[in-house]
Amino acid sequence: MTDSLLHQRFPEVASELPFLRLGDTPTPVRELPLGIRIPVWCKDESGYGSGGWGGNKIRKLEWLLPDAQRRGTKTIVTVGGTGTNWGLAAALYGRELGLDIALALVDQPVDDHVRAQLARLEASGATLHHTRSKFRTVLTAPWLMLRHSSGRKLPYYLPVGGSSPIGTLGYVEAALELAAQVRAGDLPEPAHIVTAVGSGGTAAGLALGLRLAGLRTRVLGVVVNDTLPLEAKHIVELAHRAEEVLRERGAQFEPVGLTPDDVTMLRDWLGPGYGHETLSAIAARDRANMVGLHLETVYTAKAFAAITDLSARGDLDGPTLFLNTYGPR
Repeated sequence: MTDSLLHQRFPEVASELPFLRLGDTPTPVRELPLGIRIPVWCKDESGYGSGGWGGNKIRKLEWLLPDAQRRGTKTIVTVGGTGTNWGLAAALYGRELGLDIALALVDQPVDDHVRAQLARLEASGATLHHTRSKFRTVLTAPWLMLRHSSGRKLPYYLPVGGSSPIGTLGYVEAALELAAQVRAGDLPEPAHIVTAVGSGGTAAGLALGLRLAGLRTRVLGVVVNDTLPLEAKHIVELAHRAEEVLRERGAQFEPVGLTPDDVTMLRDWLGPGYGHETLSAIAARDRANMVGLHLETVYTAKAFAAITDLSARGDLDGPTLFLNTYGPR
């Protein structure tokens, strides 16, 4: 176990809230030469991870996997689409710690990337259950939990994307890291941080962590998933639950006081639904390639498209940070 910035800030939680470093920090920041009216910086999470599949999912697993071990479980049950980056990361990193992973897979639009990802999932050692739809996944959840129980011990259940209160701490940690980079002069304090929102944990963790760090930066989430409730009130509710976990495990601090007015969630770039490409995302992916960013059209390119469009409308002012959460291998 390696101390995190969150442990350094709240050392009293270290024994009750275990952490396992899985990547090299800090992830790099740089200004992007986009030629638009506002300065845009990037915090690039794409290389984060010690192996397997990287990106923002690894930040969550740094807290979730040791918590599963702390509870003495042998199996994790979780959910994702057929091209799930989250499920693959959980399978690969969980296997390294001797944990079995069972995945309930919901159908999504199939392209070459999804087919390749499904092949990786099949080779990962995870047990795959093709539940096809959100409705069927909910119906089969009790059976999945019993099917993967060990004796009387139920498996450790994780929601889609690992966006539980404990998983959310991964981006509390990343926000504290960003604040240290601002203090070091690596970038100016951003007015906004723009991120794709697929399950809510990244946005919720950032919102909580930025306030704990004393930054005024506002989280602007570009919603890319139409199957989950991801309005501002839901993001703030998840942040509150993560804050409660910190207090329950011994952290002492004044209430952060987040409200739905403190974050912005936008659906303008979602398109027909989760996993569907849009023309603006394709164009944004190609623009990003020109400045050395490798994005995909399900999540990150939609968020990148939002930055240029909002800037052109005059809806963004001041330095803006793009969080690149995609971690291809």
